Amino acid sequence: MISLAARDIAHSWGKYVFTGIGLGLLVGVTLSMAGIYRGMVEDAMVLLSNSGADLWVVQKDTLGPYAEPSTLHDDVWRDISGIPGVVAVGNATYLTMQVRHDNDDTRAMVVGFEPGRPGEPPNLIAGRPITRSHYEAIADEKTGLQLGARVKIRRHDYEVVGLTRRMVSSSGDPMIFIPLKDAQEAQFLKDNDAIVNDRARTAANPTLNRPAVPGLLDAVIASQTANHNVNAVLVKVASDYDPASVGEAIGRWKHLTTYTRAQMEDILVSKLIATSAKQIAMFLVILAAVSGAIVSFIIYTMTLGKLREIAVLKLVGTRNRTIASMILQEALGLGLAGFVVGKTAATLWAPHFPKYVLLQTGDTVRAFVFVMLICALASVAAIRAALKVDPATAIGN
Repeated sequence: MISLAARDIAHSWGKYVFTGIGLGLLVGVTLSMAGIYRGMVEDAMVLLSNSGADLWVVQKDTLGPYAEPSTLHDDVWRDISGIPGVVAVGNATYLTMQVRHDNDDTRAMVVGFEPGRPGEPPNLIAGRPITRSHYEAIADEKTGLQLGARVKIRRHDYEVVGLTRRMVSSSGDPMIFIPLKDAQEAQFLKDNDAIVNDRARTAANPTLNRPAVPGLLDAVIASQTANHNVNAVLVKVASDYDPASVGEAIGRWKHLTTYTRAQMEDILVSKLIATSAKQIAMFLVILAAVSGAIVSFIIYTMTLGKLREIAVLKLVGTRNRTIASMILQEALGLGLAGFVVGKTAATLWAPHFPKYVLLQTGDTVRAFVFVMLICALASVAAIRAALKVDPATAIGN
């Protein structure tokens, strides 16, 4: 039976090969879509792990800096550092924006951090850490920036002194790390024209500009041009303390919201990535339906094209079970060839995707089983057509 199927495949190998390649490309796209979702989840886990934090302290009743806006005063960390179990505290800001390099705009998440505290990029693949208090940056390699490159963020130029890897936001934007004070200015301060207009408006306000109260106007203007806000406070907890208990203490005494790493993982996966997961799932369903329809059509038309040969087989006494087995083997062989092509294609083009694509073994096994099942089901219509052939047609006109 196997040799019979092999001879039939060799007889129409051209059509068989091209069908296998087409099916393989569909399988490759399917594996890539699953890999994109896995990569998004993995990026979220790496984002949290590389922050070096056990707790994220954010504005009350918000979901944290990765999910929605959060604003805190940058002196909150002092009170948090005095709570039992806290061993390190760091302020952080997060701003997704367009940065400019050599007249090209790149979308990135600009992160402000304090060196030596939670939030600092942990592993550099090239260069050095930031040592100056202003105008130095560490960029993820996905930005395409090289060491020594100058990138414009808002009004200032920053020199890239270090490169890191796998530091991207939950939406896949590569991160650029700059000193906290620079990041506060980039995120919260207004441009020069807006500052001038605000100063003029303040000076024209008789409530704030009182000649009888010297220094009042200057103090108000100074408060308007200075900024002391951050998006989150990252907390490292001692190993012998429960992060959830420490977080409850912070929330109770400081009237802020705290999240543990497990809670942040849930927020990233179930709230930020959930919509993308639904879209990918719908796309996979469509791909499965298209793949099944194409395989069914090809196998059916290939069977119809050799009905006379099948009639000859019946005429010489070949059993229906043998004929059905031949068609099934051809369908499964087509599925195997398509799977090999698809797996190879997905592996080759995965590194070139703008987002991280994680091809897991479990997804590969499930895809193989699914492809073989589709091919087996697709052969049913062809088998039914073959079994209805009258042997007499072999000697007819």
